[in-house]
Amino acid sequence: MKDKKEEIRRRLPRLVTNLIMAIIFWIISVFIPPTLPSLLVPGINTETSFLVTILTMFIMAIFLIRALTDALVLGDILTDTITKKLGVNEEKSSKKAARELVYIIVVVLVVTAVTPLLETIQDVGGYLSTITVYIGLGLVILFIYDIGRIVYKIIEEKAESLADYVSQTKQDKSSD
Repeated sequence: MKDKKEEIRRRLPRLVTNLIMAIIFWIISVFIPPTLPSLLVPGINTETSFLVTILTMFIMAIFLIRALTDALVLGDILTDTITKKLGVNEEKSSKKAARELVYIIVVVLVVTAVTPLLETIQDVGGYLSTITVYIGLGLVILFIYDIGRIVYKIIEEKAESLADYVSQTKQDKSSD
């Protein structure tokens, strides 16, 4: 239990800090580029506002990914704590399926939040948002497939144990 407390003490401030930094860079990406003059950067022929938007979105994404990793670890700790409090004796595979369900929800929320932001980027925003949606869809399909395998394995194990129980009781009755 001490390790979990240490992990929470270490991860929670990092999570909050990363989220605050992501919000700050999102605010910068919204308010600063429109105030920049429409100067073309020599060599790449793009406007400075576009480069500032891309740079701030990239930095914001880094902070969001770091926050997401901390949130997932804290979510695992919270799941373990709740299941122990409820007295649920869970197997590793069912725990993994529940965790992947949380991952699906996180992917959907992140894609839903990021897509409108990406669409605001000039020229390539539509492409970036479409790519983000397809990557999110691929991850969701992958997680659903893995959950299906896990559920199938659990059902198969339960069916085998039920068949063993039924055959054992039949043998016990026939020997009487």
